[in-house]
Amino acid sequence: MQVSEQDAASELAARQVGEFLQLRQEQIAQRWADAALFRTVFTVSRDEAVEACKAVVEALSEVALSGRLEDITAPGFQRVREQLGRMAASRARTGSNPAQVAAEVADLRRPAVTLLRQEFPDPADDQAKECALALSLLMGTLRLVVMETMLSQGQELIARQREQLLEVATPVIKLWEGAVAVPLIGTLDSARSQVVMESLLNAIVAERARYAILDITGVPTVDSLVAQHLMKTVAAARLMGAECIVSGIRPAIAQTIVHLGIDLGTVLTRSSLADALAYALRQQGIVVAPGMPAGVSLP
Repeated sequence: MQVSEQDAASELAARQVGEFLQLRQEQIAQRWADAALFRTVFTVSRDEAVEACKAVVEALSEVALSGRLEDITAPGFQRVREQLGRMAASRARTGSNPAQVAAEVADLRRPAVTLLRQEFPDPADDQAKECALALSLLMGTLRLVVMETMLSQGQELIARQREQLLEVATPVIKLWEGAVAVPLIGTLDSARSQVVMESLLNAIVAERARYAILDITGVPTVDSLVAQHLMKTVAAARLMGAECIVSGIRPAIAQTIVHLGIDLGTVLTRSSLADALAYALRQQGIVVAPGMPAGVSLP
């Protein structure tokens, strides 16, 4: 019986908190607009900060009226994620860490609880305490939602930066009309191999290249996985109508390939990027003569 009474009291408190948030939306928003969480994002217009606060208060009211104070999956929290998620991402870009943002979210509790207690003639009344507890639970869940959103935003940012770094680390260079090259430096894993293949194929189309050179001079080791990636890239280039040449196979790497029993018999190879380019030029009927030594003139 006591459990049922407690549940009923908790449901009543949650509903009262929801109604309070609806009624005092403007007052809460005005106080929150001066809090660090909103003030540091909306630096130009305070009105924008107030409107953002109103949206959060309205969403929290929806959660409270549903009675799901501790459920981060409650529908109302989705709007909170959208609003505060953008703010958290903005703070992360300016160097704020999750602990700092979490503390700023926690600071929103005090002004809301202060306004709530003013709704009761006796703040020490049992129902007043129950409502204050319900609001504290709601604000605690809000903090979890913001932290979850910020971490998710951080992971997405890291993923985007990683993709950008992969693209920068695998440039496609136009060496000559009809000849492009990808100088590879560092470890070649599955993700980077995919970027290499996509970048090379796009360059073949854009430059109408007939010859594509994969230079692995800067690749420290070649194992069966790296060799497989190279074979796939060569095959894809052929399908696009370009002959692919692998250059920069150093003696140690050549021995490793033989030791592993990897068959590169169908792959055209050259010892250096210069040799690969010279081959591509000869195939196009272009002859490059060595330069004259300095100070020597033709008779």
